[in-house]
Amino acid sequence: MLETEFIKSLQSNYERVHLAERPDDRRYQYCILTRGGIKGLLACSLRFINGETYLYYDITSKQNMAQLCSHQLLDRKWVRSFFQSLRLVRQELDRFLLESKNILVYPEHIFQDVGNRNFFFLYLPYNEEENGIRRFAEFLLEHMDYEDEGLVECVYSMYEQIEKNGEVYLQEKIFEDVERLTDEHGPEDDIEADAIKNIDEPEEDHHVTYREIMSEEENVTPSKTAKIGLWQRLSGKKRKSATRERSYQETILTQMEGIEGMAVAEDMEYDEEIQDADYGKTVYVERPTEESRQHKLYTPDGRVAGILETGDFLIGKQKDDVNMVLNDESVSRIHARISLEGNLVYLEDLNSTNGTFKNGLRLQPYEKRRIEENDEIRFGKLLFVFR
Repeated sequence: MLETEFIKSLQSNYERVHLAERPDDRRYQYCILTRGGIKGLLACSLRFINGETYLYYDITSKQNMAQLCSHQLLDRKWVRSFFQSLRLVRQELDRFLLESKNILVYPEHIFQDVGNRNFFFLYLPYNEEENGIRRFAEFLLEHMDYEDEGLVECVYSMYEQIEKNGEVYLQEKIFEDVERLTDEHGPEDDIEADAIKNIDEPEEDHHVTYREIMSEEENVTPSKTAKIGLWQRLSGKKRKSATRERSYQETILTQMEGIEGMAVAEDMEYDEEIQDADYGKTVYVERPTEESRQHKLYTPDGRVAGILETGDFLIGKQKDDVNMVLNDESVSRIHARISLEGNLVYLEDLNSTNGTFKNGLRLQPYEKRRIEENDEIRFGKLLFVFR
């Protein structure tokens, strides 16, 4: 199993891969990879530290795909763009006589420049393990736009072919299948879909958040997933739901009713005589449910800078991709995330260039830490207080 971690070094961020044995750095694949300059591959260097061997992949100013797309629906344009990039980088590897099967396509090892939307891949020399294509197919199933029937059909077919043929399907056929997406959903279909949307929805400037997208995703009807049987075969792969915790609590409360020995609160009439007779006894008093409080980010002078709603709250300077826009040169396009998990709140750096800090301590790239009231949080050089 691949041992990796994200680290910060000087002015760059890296994904560091630990190698079980020290390789011969004179072997061809290592020489070509560490020389750099191959389009679509993450720049890499081989380092020997305290008797251990590591490959350092430069991920500065790039976003991990698993993080970036975790709360988005992937449309056919995204799917086409990704596979076009994968095809080009495989062709580039052929020019250098490098084995394309050594590209890792696990979502967590694929990166994207959120500025120009270019994809970058991690190449692992002489890799003899799985390259992650099956996991990537599952990722597409979990995140694709089920409104697009042509895309659904393509992705399910792709998954079946990968399950059956694996790397062989990646050689050429998969790219041909993806190319057919343009023939099934042209500009006229887009215009018609937009017209229907405008009729059904009120005309207002409404910014859809990632939380709202995921909520809509849960309401997909069976007609949109004709091959739901295949989806059910993905054991243990549950789609994320913003209302999962609430539904779970409601189910538990329902199950509690009628269970012998289980106290269930009921409405009771006030009886003065009974109250007087029972005076001095200790009785159970139901504590009212405390409303979940609203967390906010404040500037040092006390102004409210952002209100944290349920789910994930993204901070950065790229307006279309974040919930809180910070127009400052020290802030990355997608800089950090604050997530609410039950009654706990977590801060996570999203591979920012100038860092995310909690009480003066810098988080490593993609490191996640719990935050509490009155903690000081800094994005680049902008300071806030969490309350």
